[in-house]
Amino acid sequence: MRSKVRKVAIVGVGYVGSTCAYSLINQAICDEIILIDRTPEKAYAQALDLSHCMDFVHARTRISTGTFEQCSDADVIVLCMGIRPKNIKNRLEVLESAYSIHKPIIAQIMASGFNGIFLAASNPVDLVTYMVWKISGLPRNQVLGTGTSIDSSRMKTLLSHYFPVDPRSVQGYVLGEHGDSQFPVWSHVTIGGKPVMDILSQHPERFRHLKLDEIAKKTKETGTEIYTLKGSTYYGIANALAYIIHSILNDDHRIIAVSAVLEGEYGQNDICTGVPAILTRHGIKEIVELNLTPKEQEQFKHSCTVIRGALASLPPL
Repeated sequence: MRSKVRKVAIVGVGYVGSTCAYSLINQAICDEIILIDRTPEKAYAQALDLSHCMDFVHARTRISTGTFEQCSDADVIVLCMGIRPKNIKNRLEVLESAYSIHKPIIAQIMASGFNGIFLAASNPVDLVTYMVWKISGLPRNQVLGTGTSIDSSRMKTLLSHYFPVDPRSVQGYVLGEHGDSQFPVWSHVTIGGKPVMDILSQHPERFRHLKLDEIAKKTKETGTEIYTLKGSTYYGIANALAYIIHSILNDDHRIIAVSAVLEGEYGQNDICTGVPAILTRHGIKEIVELNLTPKEQEQFKHSCTVIRGALASLPPL
């Protein structure tokens, strides 16, 4: 019999945080969820509303509001804080506000004695993940971000429309920044185990309408399109969060493209970016280093350069 209560704390209960809680409840991923927000009344209302799901789901999840002091025994803390500025051109533009919001909150959480896993969803997620790692002082395996998990899913979904197959039959990753410098690793994308590059070369007439550059562009711009049309993205990223949390709490050893701290992998050090990683009960067990083509190596290097340029604008961490 399992005696350990699986506890998740969600900090920031706007669209992403509340939808993440909803996904966790519907999938019966954890035993307890606490919601923390700068507006306690909002957190209370979200918890009350979500508690009314219990009669219609497979398992009961305790959900309540909480404080940073109650984070001490959490297994995973999900960070969904941030502002929603208008007319932004890319995610890096909210870096200054992300720093001012996260620095005091991470300090308060660590003061509680927390020693679990931080999972960042706030944008710019690669930089926020790096900030959390530095401020918290936790080992790098215990700090990760959603990274390019959602971008990889968007790429798979787009490809599934062309072939057509179930998106889960498409395997592959988008690497680098969760932003404009990301790129799909086409050399490692497969459809049912068959490399997509082989499929295209063997069936040029059948798939002549499929342009990989256009797929990459659509993958990168989809988030902005959703944001422009409805003001926020939350269903996809919330399910990505739930998927990552499930993999951690159940010690799945599943490989997911997340924002991870690199210390030598892919020839990079002291930086956070989207790479495939094996996730376990202890966070990141291992970063999977794909054998990139020369072009992909340059794309990865460029993406890291973009992230480093943004990091240089931050105060010392």
